[in-house]
Amino acid sequence: MTLKLGFLASGNGSSAEAIVDAIAAGDLDAEARLLVSNRKGCAAFEWAAAKGVPVLAIPTISDPDAADAALAQAMAECGVELIVMSGYLRRLGPETLGRFAGRIVNIHPGPLPEFGGEGMYGARVHQAVVASGVPESAVVIHVVDEEYDHGPEIDRRTVPVLPGDTAEALEARVKALEPRFFVETLQRLAEGTLKLP
Repeated sequence: MTLKLGFLASGNGSSAEAIVDAIAAGDLDAEARLLVSNRKGCAAFEWAAAKGVPVLAIPTISDPDAADAALAQAMAECGVELIVMSGYLRRLGPETLGRFAGRIVNIHPGPLPEFGGEGMYGARVHQAVVASGVPESAVVIHVVDEEYDHGPEIDRRTVPVLPGDTAEALEARVKALEPRFFVETLQRLAEGTLKLP
C-alpha cells in the first residue's frame, strides 16, 4: 500500500526530509503530498520546494480555530492519508485530530510516558533523561491525540545512556537514529507488517 503522506514542521523538518529522500531513492513506498508549517519562513520549505513537495504556511497564533480548519482541509484536499509530524511545535486542533484520528504520527526523542508532556521537546528531554540516571533512553514513534506525547505507541528503539554522558552527546546519538527509524517504521506500515494502533 502506497502511503499518502502529509508533513507538519516548524523548523528544519529533518525527519520529513529523510522520508522524502527515502521515497525518491525507492526505499519507501509513499508519496509526499504536502508540507505545512505554522511559520512562513520555515527552513523546511527550502528543501521541500527543491524536491518538488508542495508547501503551505498556516500561521496559528492569530486564529487557532481557523488555522485548524484550514490545516485539516488542506491535508484532505491533497489526498493525505497519514500525517507525519517533524518538529511541529504547536498543539493540533480538534478539526485536524478528528478528521485524521489515529492517522497522525510523531517521533519523540525520549522514553514515553516518563519523559514526555508539555514543554518536553528537544534538548529538554535529553537533559531530563541524563539527570534521572536511567540506563537507557529511547526514540518513540506514537500516534498523536489531544494530549502532548500521549497517544498509543507504534514502535520504539532504545538508546543506551553511556557513563559520563552529557545531554548533548545523548542528543547527537538520538538524532542520528531518528530519520532511518522513521523511514523503516513507515515502510513497515506500507507493507502491512506493522499496523497503526
